[in-house]
Amino acid sequence: MNSSSSQLQIKPLDLGIQCFFKAMGGQGELRLHDRHQSQLDLEKIAKVCVEEVVRIEQKYSRYLPSSVISLINQASGIQSTPIDAETFELLTFANELFKSSQGLFDITSGILRRVWDFKSKRIPSKEEIDQLLPLISWPSVRLDSQEIYLPQKSMEIDLGGFGKEYAADRVAKILTESNIQSGFINLSGDIKVIGPKLDNSAWQMGIQNPRQSHQLLASIPIHQGALATSGDYERFFSVGNKRYCHILRPDTGLPVNHWQSVSVVAPLAIVAGSCSTITMLLQEEGLTYLNNTGFSYLAIDSQGQVHQK
Repeated sequence: MNSSSSQLQIKPLDLGIQCFFKAMGGQGELRLHDRHQSQLDLEKIAKVCVEEVVRIEQKYSRYLPSSVISLINQASGIQSTPIDAETFELLTFANELFKSSQGLFDITSGILRRVWDFKSKRIPSKEEIDQLLPLISWPSVRLDSQEIYLPQKSMEIDLGGFGKEYAADRVAKILTESNIQSGFINLSGDIKVIGPKLDNSAWQMGIQNPRQSHQLLASIPIHQGALATSGDYERFFSVGNKRYCHILRPDTGLPVNHWQSVSVVAPLAIVAGSCSTITMLLQEEGLTYLNNTGFSYLAIDSQGQVHQK
């Protein structure tokens, strides 16, 4: 494991441990409790879990030139790229998200970041956006279980829309196989709960107020399952009274503006996260989509009204 990228810190607790580490561009937390395993055993399990998060980051991060994603993108318009079973499974999931979101969850749309710079707070021109829109075309990508081909030069794919959630689910699998029955993994707010506290009570997971960063809007009790949140407050800038957030629609190249925040509780983190993002992308139609999922949710619209189920 690359210790410099993870910076694992372990704190002993009563019948358990709490771990903090850096990964996937943010803070990770792992909490484990067990009556039958020693603290040393729990620390070994925690290190395996963090190694798995780092493995996924190194394999799929678009920021790393040697990652699978970077190799695929570098070959766009030139040749196909061989892929393994894990990558094919993730790309197949991305295809399902494309279909279930009316084409709005498109992993080729990350290219829009070339003109949307949230550090400089610059609004790109319509001409700049329009130049990139033809490169956003998941249906044109050729994919099978052995290889993927992006047909246009400069096309890109990006799994950032569900990478952290996938890592959280993978960690949960490791913990389950290690017979850990109490604890959770939290990757920058994408949370997978393995099981309740040792006294069988739920973990209380806070939902950030999207307009007051140090204030909790609500606390959601979770015994088992996942919680993920998408919002317009993670990366944004304001010009006048208008807010421009990092969630961009692939059809227009413009930021969404109907929801401040959408939190979803589902069995898997990758499902909760994709549902919350799709709701943001669907804008006014998002509430109907959310209700059709059957999952519990807490959503705040642009007027500050809370929608809950």
